[in-house]
Amino acid sequence: MKGGVRKRGKKWYYYFDAGTVDGKRKKIERVGGLTKKEAQEALRNALNEFDNCGSVVDQSNISVSDYLDFWYNEYVLINCKFNTQVNYKATIENHIKPELGIYKLKSITTARLQEFFNKKFKEGISRSSLDGYKGILSLSFKMAVHPYQLIKENPMNYIKLPKASKSDKNSVKTVSIEDFNRILQRFPFGHKLHIPLQIAFHTGLRASEVCGLTWDNIDFENKTLTVEKILLTKSAKVSEFQSPKTNSSLRTIHIGDTLCNLLKRNKIWQKENKLKYGEFYIDSEHDFVCLDENGEFVTTMNFRHLCHVVNKDLGIDFNFHMLRHTHATLLFVNGANPKDIQERLGHSRIDITLNTYSHLTKKIKKETVNIFEEAIK
Repeated sequence: MKGGVRKRGKKWYYYFDAGTVDGKRKKIERVGGLTKKEAQEALRNALNEFDNCGSVVDQSNISVSDYLDFWYNEYVLINCKFNTQVNYKATIENHIKPELGIYKLKSITTARLQEFFNKKFKEGISRSSLDGYKGILSLSFKMAVHPYQLIKENPMNYIKLPKASKSDKNSVKTVSIEDFNRILQRFPFGHKLHIPLQIAFHTGLRASEVCGLTWDNIDFENKTLTVEKILLTKSAKVSEFQSPKTNSSLRTIHIGDTLCNLLKRNKIWQKENKLKYGEFYIDSEHDFVCLDENGEFVTTMNFRHLCHVVNKDLGIDFNFHMLRHTHATLLFVNGANPKDIQERLGHSRIDITLNTYSHLTKKIKKETVNIFEEAIK
């Protein structure tokens, strides 16, 4: 592409041919600086930007660290949910950048990436965390190939994650019925965390799904519960509704008499509290299922206190997500159909359910053979 510089008055200008528009050659000329050297530098930058369709990144020397910042701002912040943004940011800053950030994007090799994953595995990082690292690097490098055209091939295409150990495969943690009852005794009916605990245990809902439930999501006549939104907590004072994790997370599930009756009791309790507190009752524009006595709605931040009390005071190894695993495990060991469990949990694919609870499905397969053997005797 032709271009040059020239002086006009006290300033130096650069110019170049941009191409043909409607059969006519289009020429671009702009101020380059006060000196010839400045104008020549401006010309080089302008030609580079024009050749790369206005790319805002330096294709020749951009580091992995700078590229990940660019990718995060241009893709993650625009297309991903808040929780995903937070998780991606933490992984990039705490794990990927310290190991890989200094390298030039165009120079990073599959060998160096494989070394990174092997090192993390040896440090005891779980397989699920390694899967998370791989997902971020695979997607970001794939986009570096297209649409950004910064590298010719994705070096993540040939990465093999270390095989998970047996302990890692069985890393799904559950809480026993006995321990769950101890937790309920510590947070009895009337405590703001009692209903969230019961809903998660009886349905397998995620924490944000539990907090996002409103009374129009509960159908007492048909004994169903519908997940159509989540309550996302961004800070102590900021919470907002968002769509669930995936389309498959939008679901309606059946609930048993135990939970159904408890929710009816809870609804009556809320009405009584509203009369009791009068003008001091905190009225929300949304009719939440999970409320404190004074009408304040429950958020996922409240579960931090819950976990602290259960772990420290009761001595039970616990986090709220364990209730989801406990619900699924109870269904598996008591013969529920895996497809029904998948739909109940809102997994997008059956293999996610089967892989997550693979230690249970193997046990079920053995029991299936035993059932057949008994049947033919």
